[in-house]
Amino acid sequence: MSDWVAIGVPSSAGAHHAGQDRAPAALRAAGLIDGLRAAGVDITDAGDLPATLFAVDHEHPRARSLGAVVKVAGQVADAVAGQLAAGARPLVIGGDCTITVGVMAGFRRQYPDAGLVYVDGDTDLGTPELDDGSGIMDSMGISHLLGRGAPELAGLGGPPLDPRRLALLGGDPRETSDVGRRFLADAGVSCVEGPGFAADPAGTAQQAIAAVAAASGPVLVHYDVDVVDSGDLPLGNFPHYGSGVTLEHVTAGLRVLAAHPAFAGLVLTEVNPSYDADGSQLRRYAGALVRAIAG
Repeated sequence: MSDWVAIGVPSSAGAHHAGQDRAPAALRAAGLIDGLRAAGVDITDAGDLPATLFAVDHEHPRARSLGAVVKVAGQVADAVAGQLAAGARPLVIGGDCTITVGVMAGFRRQYPDAGLVYVDGDTDLGTPELDDGSGIMDSMGISHLLGRGAPELAGLGGPPLDPRRLALLGGDPRETSDVGRRFLADAGVSCVEGPGFAADPAGTAQQAIAAVAAASGPVLVHYDVDVVDSGDLPLGNFPHYGSGVTLEHVTAGLRVLAAHPAFAGLVLTEVNPSYDADGSQLRRYAGALVRAIAG
């Protein structure tokens, strides 16, 4: 991989409410792109894909706004595949978590054996059939990548992702059921929850990407800001208080992931600028990302 290209995805189509759609502009204003350049990272800003905002969908209570989610994911896949074909390394700035399904679809067009390290406060194992009643697609990304759920989203990247090419890192144990844990274990998905990650961010990150890279080609990293305890960084669209995972823990882990030879791209999700009136927490987040990416 050569130079970075930033792709903004101002979408809250798959979310609980609007807000994440503002993140690409807010993170640019907080200095993310300029900070990377100042740190010596060669990055081009390709601008934003079309904005898609959250809309109430009473007609599909089990899979709200599925059509909009699939459309956005398809646009993301096209943009990411195009940049990868040109030899660029994508920094995809979302947006809600459903865009990662699109990013992986784009990766797999160029690299069918691509892998994923999913740094997230949730394991996102919901499906329209097994949903808790919200019908929010944002909580179903991993299920769709593994081939479960709505066929039009699950099939976006072709066959289901090989579980050996997936590692979950940092999830809040309170947000995953025992049934979910058994599903991941039976499938062979590597999973280290928040307490283990916080105890050794660098070591667990190294283990996660080494395991994925051993079974895959290039590796994408997904970073949902809600992996960080909201008491430390209250930016997550869906808050997680009391998880014990700090911004510094995540930054230490990301630094290891970004330094690995298989690291091929990063997708940022779930930042809601509405929660940060003075921009101070956005600047903290952006600065931490610069440190992680630039090493």
